[in-house]
Amino acid sequence: MKQISALALAVALTPLGAVAQDDEGTSLMEEGAKLFFRGLMSEMEPALRELENLADEMEPALRSFAEEMGPALRDLMDQVEDWSAYEPPVVLPNGDILLKRKQDAPPLEGLPPPEGDEIDI
Repeated sequence: MKQISALALAVALTPLGAVAQDDEGTSLMEEGAKLFFRGLMSEMEPALRELENLADEMEPALRSFAEEMGPALRDLMDQVEDWSAYEPPVVLPNGDILLKRKQDAPPLEGLPPPEGDEIDI
């Protein structure tokens, strides 16, 4: 994580080194910054290669997931209009996933209001 944040810092500060140079060349501060960023990039290179390899390994699985689950997720998104009206999902020991509506959520249109606190399934 430190390596990624260091890379982000390096990328963010890179345009600062590209400021117009004087006719005399670069100052000692600019040279120091260039050397610092070159060293930082050489330190980051192995981690970036590993990240790229990991992304290459994960790509087929992610594509397969998107192809298989995409239509089901699209249908679910169409059915649920306001996700903020629901509690975070709860996974039961048997693997079932419950999506509970919050107590203060507005009632759903077209459904009768619940009669009690419990519902028979």
